[in-house]
Amino acid sequence: MFSFLSKNRSKNPEVFENVVEGLKIVYNKKLLPLEQAYNFHEFHSPTLTNADFEAKPMILLIGQYSTGKTTFIKYLLERDFPGIRIGPEPTTDSFVVVKYDEREGVIPGNALVVDPKNQFKTLAKFGNNFLTKFQCSQVNSSVLKHITIIDTPGILAGDKQRIDRGYDFAGVIEWFAERADRIIILFDAHKLDISDELRRSIETLRRHDDKIHIVLNKADMIDHQQLMRVYGALMWSLGKILQTPEVAHVYVGSFWDQPFRFDLNRKLFEDEEQDLFKDLQSLPRNAALRKLNDLIKRARLAKVQAYIISALRKDMPNMFGKEAKKKDLIKKLDEIYKQIQREYQISPGDFPKVEKMQELLQHHDFTKFQQLRPRLIEVVDKMLAEDIAHLMQQIPRDDEARVSGAPLLKGGAFDGVKDTISPFGYKRGEGIDAGQGEPDWIVNKERHKYDATFSSLNPVDGKVTGANAKAEMVKSKLPNSVLGKIWKLSDVDKDGFLDADEFALAMHLISVKVSGYDIPSELPEHLIPPRKRGDGGALSPARSDTMGGEAES
Repeated sequence: MFSFLSKNRSKNPEVFENVVEGLKIVYNKKLLPLEQAYNFHEFHSPTLTNADFEAKPMILLIGQYSTGKTTFIKYLLERDFPGIRIGPEPTTDSFVVVKYDEREGVIPGNALVVDPKNQFKTLAKFGNNFLTKFQCSQVNSSVLKHITIIDTPGILAGDKQRIDRGYDFAGVIEWFAERADRIIILFDAHKLDISDELRRSIETLRRHDDKIHIVLNKADMIDHQQLMRVYGALMWSLGKILQTPEVAHVYVGSFWDQPFRFDLNRKLFEDEEQDLFKDLQSLPRNAALRKLNDLIKRARLAKVQAYIISALRKDMPNMFGKEAKKKDLIKKLDEIYKQIQREYQISPGDFPKVEKMQELLQHHDFTKFQQLRPRLIEVVDKMLAEDIAHLMQQIPRDDEARVSGAPLLKGGAFDGVKDTISPFGYKRGEGIDAGQGEPDWIVNKERHKYDATFSSLNPVDGKVTGANAKAEMVKSKLPNSVLGKIWKLSDVDKDGFLDADEFALAMHLISVKVSGYDIPSELPEHLIPPRKRGDGGALSPARSDTMGGEAES
């Protein structure tokens, strides 16, 4: 009688409490049945659990031995962690999960994979040889309240790379890469060498190239000329391995707490560190979007898997010659790929590697594969078109529920990203911040030059017109949009003219911009001419918000 009500209800996408809860429901109800029907978990990735969706953002560190992976973690936390081992020889021989807990200690791998609260249950498939080289370091650090960091064994070079680890190292790397929010590959600037094992590890990450950042570490150990050559060699090598048209983003620096050997590039290292830390700070805010993006990629791969498996099943004979036909189908798998691409209009980039699929198919009975069930495909297509779109719209609302604009990563090295208290904060005492907290007005340092120029502009009643000031300001060759902003900041009394103090301020701001620094949207208190302050010219104590507003790049 009321069947029309259920029809109308089915046309509307489900309403979810939040994005993470929505992802759990959508995956278990709509994508998981397709994965189970066509052996997805045997070929690609294990079943996702609730812990996978609820997990904190994960940072995966990869690199050859002694590139500074463990020291990088220590630098972020600004402290040691349980089980830490640092040295020039291969010290970290285990996969170490560094996560937050008020009670510090080390949990061995076998105990870690049976804990349902963790997302590591499916790592048990890599066997006991791996689990003995897997552990969790629990650290009471505020940095780890919103992220988890994975330290990995140093990738071997030379003869050592031929030693069998006893488990599928590349497979473990791929498992973590699928779940990581950021993959950081570290290279040592003064011994740049890409071993075969590192090359294979990087190749397994190609599907996740959007997560990869490169760090050229220990860059203070070489001078600026050597650094330029090493940087060029690294970019050339990465281009051959990653095989992407885009240039990989490489951060150059020295992520440790020791004195720089070569201090010439300090400014570069500081800029690069700030860029990297700001990226890492954004991970908690973008975690839901990353999980959504990964689920979309997984759904597309699951559809392709269904088409491949059903195509192989359809071509299998019912009675005789099954084994010969199986070998023939595996050999012609690339042709089956092309046929599926044409029939279903699927991009070649959505398909798994032919070689990997051929190897895995050897161990399966094709007669047990299922025929294509269009209904399962339709459910996933509808999920991508409706439910995922609905969850995308919900992400901004989830973000608003958090503290707006506040970085979630605090403590450790991240406190330096917005350090406005100590004189060693990023760009403190430089550019627009120069003169902050000083008793004298910073503009007075070059005042004699500015006053001479001001007098040459024929001021009337102690002021110059906009036209006269413009003739001098355009000599800086800055764009009119920037000069217009500088004029508005300098005309403190908003009368359309510049007196001697305001003109000197304009010249100072031009000098700041020409030197490569940004101009704020509001004039900091310490730059207001003393005679135009409401406090009679006295400088107030340094404030942390004097650089408020967005900067003009």
